[in-house]
Amino acid sequence: MPSLTLPDCAHYVPPPATQEDLEFAELAIIDLSKAHTPEGRAELYPQLRDALRTNGFVYAINHGYTQSQRDRVFDIADVPFTMVPPEEMKTYTANIEKVGYYAGYKARQYWKVDTENQVLDQIEHYGLNRNVTKRPHPQALRPFLPELDAFARHNHLNILHPILRLIALSLELPEDTLVDKHTFERAGETSVRFMKYYQRTKEEEEKSKNVWLKGHTDIGSVTILWSQPVGGLQILSPDGKWRWVRHLDNALVINTGDMMEFFSGGFYKPTIHRVVQPPEDQRAYNRLGVFYFTMPDDDVRLLPCAESPVLQRVGIQRRCADDEAPLSEVWRRSRTTKYGRSDLKQGAEKNTEEEVIEGIVVKHYN
Repeated sequence: MPSLTLPDCAHYVPPPATQEDLEFAELAIIDLSKAHTPEGRAELYPQLRDALRTNGFVYAINHGYTQSQRDRVFDIADVPFTMVPPEEMKTYTANIEKVGYYAGYKARQYWKVDTENQVLDQIEHYGLNRNVTKRPHPQALRPFLPELDAFARHNHLNILHPILRLIALSLELPEDTLVDKHTFERAGETSVRFMKYYQRTKEEEEKSKNVWLKGHTDIGSVTILWSQPVGGLQILSPDGKWRWVRHLDNALVINTGDMMEFFSGGFYKPTIHRVVQPPEDQRAYNRLGVFYFTMPDDDVRLLPCAESPVLQRVGIQRRCADDEAPLSEVWRRSRTTKYGRSDLKQGAEKNTEEEVIEGIVVKHYN
């Protein structure tokens, strides 16, 4: 019989939640346990629809992982940053601009946070394809691959797919319309990603106005963030104000990205969000994040689901002509290779910068 003993791993001790008086976004909470029945899905999809079409972020609870399972994932998430020697890190650092995906390490000071003042990021991350054995990993991480495989499958099959079914229902489409575009076997560079945000110098904070990652939209279709206590994540609210996202124990924070805007004909806009310096009472801590970034299968063309009765009623807002719609793989590669590396131009809207990807204007928000 296989051993039931998990490999040893140092326990990641999260800092206490902030006590600062911050302006938090009021986000809806959906109970994913209800997504297992037709009646539950009928109750949930209007809640999800309204949340994604207003604030763009929604909390999900009862997602199938216990608090202890969630804590174990964060223990493992810290391994690539604390247990791998610097020389070995270099071996597993991807040439992102060449390959067009985040796999292995992204080193600190790779992204431009503020081009004018020459401020670079202080974010290190380690990414694993949802097929965790697709590429080799540092020695310290290898004992945990069975757990990471289970984690990737849980995110994909038990969280992503139910969310996609709810979105399809909200568009009055067959439930598996979007699920069929996001198979676990062929889902391109859908990935588990661990991100560690390190403290910055006072000079860097002043130059970038305390922004650690400027306002942006995610590349893929749905992003699953496992909530953690160190503040910093903010969303651009409908009234134009940046508001903080509150930490909820063992909750998920879910948002849509560029590719969902393509599929939904603009019905679901990609969520605009950024990361800023943590609240004052948390600035002594580094910020560890766990994400599941989802992409459709590489060969899926990013066309609106024009057969949706909802879209036929409200109209389709296309980002490009249908015969020019990029493949999922093309959009992912183009966005990934240029993100944080391009010299952006002043945007037409106030406090925005722009770049052109595959003939489509992509905005960044200050």
